[in-house]
Amino acid sequence: MQLLTRADAGGADVQRGRICSLKARAVIIDMEEGVVNEILQGPLRDLFDSAQFITDVSGSGNNWAVGHKLYGGQYRDQIVEKLRRTAEQCDCLQCFFVIHSMGGGTGSGLGTFVLNILEDEFPEVYRFVTSVYPSAEDDVITSPYNSVLAMRELTEHADCVLPIENQSLVDIVNKINQMTNCGKLGAVKPNSLVTSNIGGVKESEKPFDAMNNIVANLLLNLTSSARFEGPLNMDLNEITMNLVPFPHLHYLTSSLTPLYTLADVNVPTRRLDQMFSDAFNKDHQLIRADPKHSLYLACALMVRGNVHISDLRRNIERLV
Repeated sequence: MQLLTRADAGGADVQRGRICSLKARAVIIDMEEGVVNEILQGPLRDLFDSAQFITDVSGSGNNWAVGHKLYGGQYRDQIVEKLRRTAEQCDCLQCFFVIHSMGGGTGSGLGTFVLNILEDEFPEVYRFVTSVYPSAEDDVITSPYNSVLAMRELTEHADCVLPIENQSLVDIVNKINQMTNCGKLGAVKPNSLVTSNIGGVKESEKPFDAMNNIVANLLLNLTSSARFEGPLNMDLNEITMNLVPFPHLHYLTSSLTPLYTLADVNVPTRRLDQMFSDAFNKDHQLIRADPKHSLYLACALMVRGNVHISDLRRNIERLV
């Protein structure tokens, strides 16, 4: 399933701390209507505009070519129309987010086809892509081929790619569960974990909800500077400007720390030092890679909370 979102969201009516009216600026595409029907029947149905859904019945058969060539040509005009309609509602269109999987036919094929459309129709708008890669134990035999074919399109048509591996998400979920069972998290409440659904719109959890919540937290942190005021906030486009040294060299390794939400926005010095170390730890990476064994061309540390500039500079000098 592809979720195409914009950096700015619709106006929200907030009453007693609860968002009562909020519409996602999104186009949701899936060639198997069953998944989309779950959204329409679930607790998030009021968040999305059903007129912005594009579905089919048969699916792409885990085949990149079917999604990219067959459904791409068949649904191109419909996709362009819905994209333009949604973009026209934005007061300040900063960028597009494309969220898709790489192992299946629709995610890899039609997902990258949408990326081509964005480049043709909105050439001046940045294209951020969050690509979920299959694990080595994936049961879809064509997923390696789909991933390779889709990566060529990502290299040519995306401005910035945040690759995320399923196995890394599984490892993080297992790490959190192990720490919770062993009591290593101390007084951390279960509803403050990045994998938790407690307190959200949907209380019941499915097997993949914890993994999806990690990705959602990554995107929330990434877009926080566009949604909240702050003296050091930066534009989303600055991420691409500062972290992509050459064209096509736009694959970023992302990490997330801590694995829970701090109860207090005032981050203690010792806690901040540990967070900086964890950010470069392979156990906190969302893709199974160890950057310490390679070379950093650029690095960005996005810190949320009340921290002192002196502590940030001290940690940066310590890591360098």
